[in-house]
Amino acid sequence: MKFLLIEDNADLANAICSRLKFDGHVVDHACKIRDAITYSEVGDYDLILLDIMLPDGDGRTFLKQHRAREKDTPVIVLTARSQVSDRISLLDLGADDYLTKPFDHAELQARCRAVLRRKTGTAQTVLRIGGVTFDPVAGRLAVGGETVNLRNRELRLLELLINAPGRIFPKQKLADSLFSYDEDVSENAIEVYIGRLRKHLENSSLKITTHRGLGYRLDHE
Repeated sequence: MKFLLIEDNADLANAICSRLKFDGHVVDHACKIRDAITYSEVGDYDLILLDIMLPDGDGRTFLKQHRAREKDTPVIVLTARSQVSDRISLLDLGADDYLTKPFDHAELQARCRAVLRRKTGTAQTVLRIGGVTFDPVAGRLAVGGETVNLRNRELRLLELLINAPGRIFPKQKLADSLFSYDEDVSENAIEVYIGRLRKHLENSSLKITTHRGLGYRLDHE
């Protein structure tokens, strides 16, 4: 998954970024509302983690503008404010969840998973389809009962495709989801990862098909 973290506390931001990247996610980090707006306008994110107290204003300003642009990217607010009225106002502004600082990173991970499940409309964490069992949280893939070891980006690419079988993903969309804003992506990087996944899925009824000029699609035969 690709995250946008909006947080000005350097120590906390580094800790969150390190943990998310360790789990195989891609993270862009903004310290200010101005930068966050730029990132959100050019990037396509699965989840936004938003601090409220920022150097150039209130994070609620970003949240208001984000929803006003009809962006449906889930937002979890990270706030030091613990009053019930604060939580109600944040949820009413369009936040999907909130977490009061200080927090345990395991709880943040669990809330991220819950919000992302709601976005995809499923309560299940383990997917079973076409002879494949896929657990994105544990990073486990089994094909025909045999465990397959995936690299981080292979894991996140499969997560994207398997959550939307039958949907065509443009190559640029996949690149945006797998790499951060600052990373250079070679022309054939996505083709390499697609090729690896196809090999992993050879003994299943899941196939990744290429649609020339459009992108890639996961089909269940």
